Amino acid sequence: MDHPVLNALVARAGLLLVDESNIDAFLAPAAGECSNALLFFSGAAAPRPESSDVATILPEILRAFEGRLRGAIVAPEAEASLKTRFQVFVAPSLCVTRGAAPVAVLPKILDWADYLERIEAALDPQAPVLTAAAGPKTVFTFSQGADR
Repeated sequence: MDHPVLNALVARAGLLLVDESNIDAFLAPAAGECSNALLFFSGAAAPRPESSDVATILPEILRAFEGRLRGAIVAPEAEASLKTRFQVFVAPSLCVTRGAAPVAVLPKILDWADYLERIEAALDPQAPVLTAAAGPKTVFTFSQGADR
């Protein structure tokens, strides 16, 4: 990874860099760890102005929810393969998970109060898990008439 902002998050904030090989291990909490995690999809592979803003406030968000939320950075080269699994369609985004299931996605940069409110709601054990689209809502069938 060659992105100064993400490198700083790993070095200074001690955030783990996750990809397809280690994300499931990260999402499975160790004994005594909380089951909720916050994944940072930075969009660093195609730089966006908001990425640095979200990276700057990420450690503050984790401090605000200390003991209730663990954080990790999704490696830029792994974002394309992991974004659908976590219902992330805009970069940068923060994804709140409960175990391995996404509970909320917070795209782009938000106001501080919005982060606090939306993450608090996602940490509620009753918060529903995000699910993938069920597929087409309309199904077309074709039949040939007996006269043809």
